Amino acid sequence: MNNTQIVLSAEPLNIQSCIDWIMSPESGGIDVFIGTVRNATKGKAVLKLDFEAYEPMAINEMEKIAQQAFEKWSVQKVLIHHRTGTLQVGEVPVIIAVSAAHRDAAFAACRYIIDTLKQTVPIWKKEAFEDGEVWVAEHP
Repeated sequence: MNNTQIVLSAEPLNIQSCIDWIMSPESGGIDVFIGTVRNATKGKAVLKLDFEAYEPMAINEMEKIAQQAFEKWSVQKVLIHHRTGTLQVGEVPVIIAVSAAHRDAAFAACRYIIDTLKQTVPIWKKEAFEDGEVWVAEHP
């Protein structure tokens, strides 16, 4: 059974299909993080976000992060889905889901995955405001 699902796509992410995939009879805890495009940053109205990725390296890095989660915690399945392209307020750019026998491992692994993804995966975010655009630098 494949216990990892990594997707980088310009197509809208399907929250329910992610939850359906992550669920299993062995899982006592499932943690799901859904990132959404918010309507403001630092008091400025956000019109849209643009996501660009260096796809081969992004997929490789996401696979590495998933493997690290398996090594650090007793988790059963890991799902990482990320969008590219232009997203409007309310749309979903990222879904992270982790299943484990116990909730503590699921919570810890899910937080680790999203935090590490933002730091190491070559996916860049540009915020568009009424008065211009800015690339958001979250990478070291």
